[in-house]
Amino acid sequence: MAGTDKKSIPVYSIDKFRRSGHGKQYEIEVFDKNRDFKVTYPHRHDFYEILFLTQGNGTHTIDANQYAIKQNCVFFLSPGQIHSLKLSDDIKGYIFLFTSEFYLLNKLDKNHLLELPFFYSLSNENPPLYLEEEKDISFITNLFAQACNENNQNLEESDDMIRSLLDIILITCKRLYPLKQEESKGKGRLIVKRFKQLIEENYHKNLSVKEYASLLAVTPNHLSETVKELTGRTSSNLISDKMLLEIKRMLLHTDLTVSEISYQLNFVDQSYFTRYFKSKTGILPNDFRKESIKST
Repeated sequence: MAGTDKKSIPVYSIDKFRRSGHGKQYEIEVFDKNRDFKVTYPHRHDFYEILFLTQGNGTHTIDANQYAIKQNCVFFLSPGQIHSLKLSDDIKGYIFLFTSEFYLLNKLDKNHLLELPFFYSLSNENPPLYLEEEKDISFITNLFAQACNENNQNLEESDDMIRSLLDIILITCKRLYPLKQEESKGKGRLIVKRFKQLIEENYHKNLSVKEYASLLAVTPNHLSETVKELTGRTSSNLISDKMLLEIKRMLLHTDLTVSEISYQLNFVDQSYFTRYFKSKTGILPNDFRKESIKST
């Protein structure tokens, strides 16, 4: 794990992880303890990731949630999510990284990734898929192995073959993934998932509900009603949740001053930023940092 000056949480592009050739928008390979790209944890990506772990244990922290790593589990990461891994030495599995451009190349519906319950979940949780049936484990393992083999051989139309295998992996995982009630509701689901995606992409701009509604080409009232119906929370709540999460991350994982964090997150000034944070948490930003350091 590489060192950091702690001035920011790193955002990595797929170039950082790619072994198989310049310009490719994906990478698929065996994952084990020896896989080292000199990355710093925690970090975030600007691409999608599927991590299928067949052996070993540990923990995987995604945003504010920590999940147990068990044999035959599949983790899913969307662009913008922060994650960190603690792995046992016997960890084994596969990792599949890909951009939306790669996956959606031949898709008529450009919202296809939003249809998958493990990307941009309506809830604030992003649990892994724990595989239990031997037939499912064997099938998914073979898909990853085929994709690795195809990637290593670099044959003609290899990209198309790997894209097809990725599609089968995602469809299979979608069928097996446990759906929460709100994820299965059809009406407005894409609006809410697109809203959450936009929050991930634009949180640092500190946009209002009205500005997000404009990006979605809906009225603020329609957005608020749809979000409330499907999540039980308000649009402002979702925006505020993300903002507070990012502030806490920056206080915990960087050496940025309160003034610098305020500026990066587009607050009017430091005093307003401080009042905002205290109104939401009951504690001043610097006190939150001090208390968090004490408890670690």
